[in-house]
Amino acid sequence: MKDFCPTILIVDDDESIRDTLEAILQKKYSVLKAKDGEEALEIVEKREVNVMLLDIVMPGISGLEVLKRIKDRFDDIEIIMISVVKEVDTAVQAMKMGAYDYITKEFNYDEVAALVDRVVEKQKLNKELIYLQSERNQYFDDTFILGKTRTMGQIYNLVRKVAKLPATILITGETGTGKELLARLIHRESGNAKSPFVTVHLASIPRELIESTLFGHEKGAFTGAHKQRFGKFELAHKGTIFLDEVGDLKYDIQAKLLRVIQEGTIERVGGSKTIKVDVRPIAATNIDLEKAVQSGEFREDLYYRFNVVPINLPPLRERVIDVPLLVEHFLNKYNRKFRRTVREVTPETLEILSRYPWPGNIRELENLIERLVAIAEKDRISSEDIPVEYHFPNLTSPKVARIKKDLLSQGREIFERNFILKALERANWSRIRTAESLGIPLSTLKYKLSKLNIYEAISERTKKTRKTKLGSKK
Repeated sequence: MKDFCPTILIVDDDESIRDTLEAILQKKYSVLKAKDGEEALEIVEKREVNVMLLDIVMPGISGLEVLKRIKDRFDDIEIIMISVVKEVDTAVQAMKMGAYDYITKEFNYDEVAALVDRVVEKQKLNKELIYLQSERNQYFDDTFILGKTRTMGQIYNLVRKVAKLPATILITGETGTGKELLARLIHRESGNAKSPFVTVHLASIPRELIESTLFGHEKGAFTGAHKQRFGKFELAHKGTIFLDEVGDLKYDIQAKLLRVIQEGTIERVGGSKTIKVDVRPIAATNIDLEKAVQSGEFREDLYYRFNVVPINLPPLRERVIDVPLLVEHFLNKYNRKFRRTVREVTPETLEILSRYPWPGNIRELENLIERLVAIAEKDRISSEDIPVEYHFPNLTSPKVARIKKDLLSQGREIFERNFILKALERANWSRIRTAESLGIPLSTLKYKLSKLNIYEAISERTKKTRKTKLGSKK
């Protein structure tokens, strides 16, 4: 990635002061110079300026007036005042108006360099704080579960090859397949993991706020813009920006986004100066962008910009072999979150979950496990804890009439089985006490246990109880 230096603007009517300060700072920074306040204001309207060294007394517009105008428009520019010794009171007044500090014209070279370094570091920390605040409400586990399928192995091999390259990546796949988690994996594998990873969920942003969200805005740019705001591209500087559901972008915003990707520069809404950004874009969509290009809904040039490295994530129904691994991962995640101790999901339950087609993909599976852990009353999740719709994946299918077994009978059996299992558990797995609690003869209960395959569950429970007792004796 290119290394963009912060820009320092020196404003003083004394040419020797301008040249001396330039000599001190030009080794580390990009330096601009202005001979008076009017020229300085013209520069900040057109160029990105990080720090300004501003003389208090100049012909024409005074330093204090320049300070006021800059702070009214550009909150992010830090200003260090330059004064003669007798103007110290005025310099203090300037600091009350928003100046960072002041130096006298009898400055020490090393002290000036150190002061500017501190100001630049402060700006960097401010941007990092804004980025962290924008992310603080997101509870996410950024672990991407590769699984055991050949397709996922091929995807990971591709990620390892391209992660460190500056190429733009387009991730496609159905909603809930883990596109953001894959983007985070690419960011980590890039070798630049400590840099920002900024997520923009484009579909959730109102159309009138898209441009401001992406590129930022200046104070007063529109009604409600009471102060300057950094856009997501600025917050992602030196890192990665993840543009989720890019297919939902309106055509006019697509053109502006293309320019940013091509030129590496942005302009805030209401501003005219060009700001350099060094960002690696990763785009994601759940729609067919090629069809959107053909229908004229998506720009062809932007599509090819994004589609340098295409990665398609398969739906969960095509990688059901990974369901047990994902279940274990989410079980651990929500045990930590809710401080629970749900230790296992029974094999029978995993079989039920593996048969389900998961129209909501990994996100639906995660939501289910989160709910089950949150309401769990024991240390395992069994088949009776699973909602009925997961037992009957074909219940809402248009092909339901072709199912050989009567669905109503299946539903009745599932309910009866789960009801008896709960009764057995309450009776500490005693069949006699269970029959009494249900108000049925023991022979009827035994018939039900055999018919509904409950003997296997009792046998499994008995084995675990014996192991526990043996362990405690040791």
